[in-house]
Amino acid sequence: MSFRKEKKFRLSFYDFNKLQSSLIEKGMETMYEPRKINSLYFDTLSLQSFSDSEEGTLPRKKIRVRWYNDYEKLTIEKKISSVEGRYKTTKQFKKLLSPEHLLFERFFDDHYGIIYPVLIVSYIRYYFQFNSMRVTFDKNITYQYLQSISKRIYKDPERVMEIKIPINCTDDYIERYIPYQTSRFSKYSRGILFSTGKLNEF
Repeated sequence: MSFRKEKKFRLSFYDFNKLQSSLIEKGMETMYEPRKINSLYFDTLSLQSFSDSEEGTLPRKKIRVRWYNDYEKLTIEKKISSVEGRYKTTKQFKKLLSPEHLLFERFFDDHYGIIYPVLIVSYIRYYFQFNSMRVTFDKNITYQYLQSISKRIYKDPERVMEIKIPINCTDDYIERYIPYQTSRFSKYSRGILFSTGKLNEF
């Protein structure tokens, strides 16, 4: 288990492109080709994982099944926040015929009990490496809340940059290159808030 430090930056369309171009000029390099990421989040019927995230409860988890582009490489991921720090576990998920079959999945989690499919999050991710920082830029973020009758898809007007760094990397090092304030940006939480009309409370 390796702990990491994550920093997120909520960006407008203009700042997203400006920052990406600035870091490329300073030597940021592409790691992989961009790809579409799809995540199906699981939660209890009372949305306990969502509530824990909003309240900052420790320990807490976010549990999702993720696939890339056109249903490639299904994995089940658990993002765990504990007193010691944050870490993620990933393992291959069983092969299914299509994403629709995921909507009938149920899991038992030792922390939350029975959890159900709640929200689909999709976006385009760009991958970069800049010195010791792994940098990703996400755009075209959409949410589909599966507990609603309409199954409406919501489009997020904002974009996000995230950096992952070793736990011993200082904030001063980051601020030297990124002139923006960090911000909380949980796609799962934003998706629930968009879908329930409560984003103004975010």
